[in-house]
Amino acid sequence: MEDWQAGGFGLYLHWPFCASKCPYCDFNSHVAAAIDQNRWRRAYLAEIARVSAETGPRVLNTVFFGGGTPSLMAPELVAAVLEAVRAVWPMANDAEITLEANPGSVEAGRFRGFRDAGVNRVSLGVQALNDGDLRRLGRLHSAAEARAAFDVARKTFDRVSFDLIYARQDQTAAAWRRELRDALGMAVDHLSLYQLTIEDGTAFAARHAAGGLAGLPDEDRAADLWEITQEECAAAGLPGYEISNHARPGAESRHNLIYWRSGDWAGIGPGAQGRLTLGPARWATEAPRAPGAWLEAVEQTGSGEGPREALGRADRAVELVMMGLRLTEGVEIERLQHYGHSGINFPEIRCLEEEGLIGTGGGRLRATAAGRPLLNAILRRILA
Repeated sequence: MEDWQAGGFGLYLHWPFCASKCPYCDFNSHVAAAIDQNRWRRAYLAEIARVSAETGPRVLNTVFFGGGTPSLMAPELVAAVLEAVRAVWPMANDAEITLEANPGSVEAGRFRGFRDAGVNRVSLGVQALNDGDLRRLGRLHSAAEARAAFDVARKTFDRVSFDLIYARQDQTAAAWRRELRDALGMAVDHLSLYQLTIEDGTAFAARHAAGGLAGLPDEDRAADLWEITQEECAAAGLPGYEISNHARPGAESRHNLIYWRSGDWAGIGPGAQGRLTLGPARWATEAPRAPGAWLEAVEQTGSGEGPREALGRADRAVELVMMGLRLTEGVEIERLQHYGHSGINFPEIRCLEEEGLIGTGGGRLRATAAGRPLLNAILRRILA
């Protein structure tokens, strides 16, 4: 078995457009007055044909429409993409096909169109369940619209996830506990819960540098909010299976597990990254970020991909640890040892184990409950 097969094979397709740009967002998203969806259809289908010719007929486990706001795509475009995908790759019997949506772009007929096209899982960008914080986060929808969108999604799809952001301005531990319990009471099977971070190049970064964004939590208060998150989700039957993701057993995001388990995935669309094992080599792929530049590259050169980077043994070991330790299950030590000792500080792993931050039982390297909140510091030591 090739190493990537331990993680599986997926397709990530990037739709770069949003109705507005959120001030905290550093994703490759753009606001456009007009979008020629037929032109995008031709480009996506050309890229699917190109990449599939390289990979051969390997089984495709997942498809993920990310963005941006893919729920702004026409259902007919999603259907055309999935029809092309099924024509070139054999699909797993239980293939997971996810589409990201913002509550403001939810409409029952459109959702039925996505379902009929083959989408079986939706991820909603709710972000907060009160109007004041939604306004602070620059969101266009209200809390009532978010709940209504969730209801539409639950009636349409078997699997629904939604995102919340915590560690927001002036957010207290008691307020977050109430909001999280409210979210957990909405019959969800998957929640992505992200701590607000100020990313370079965002509107929030400029505002923060100018002395704005008062009331952000310090490290101790942020740690308290993390502990509340783990405690409440576990009590509700949605334990954390990854640093920021919680699910009922069996409802984990299979597509994201491909990333965290260092499987292969094809990345198609502006700024999309991928990992492809072709023969003995594993390649990191990346596309131009600007939507117009990507479209022109596909149309004029026959490829929407930039120069590839070959990943050496040390690179692959580092990625395996960096991604795998995000998971509660950790990393198979035997799989890690396959790449030798380059890139990984094994003596430091033993020190971390003595400190109770890392465990190696059952043939797996994993962060302990005490170590998970300190994962970034652990990775700096292991990957030094």
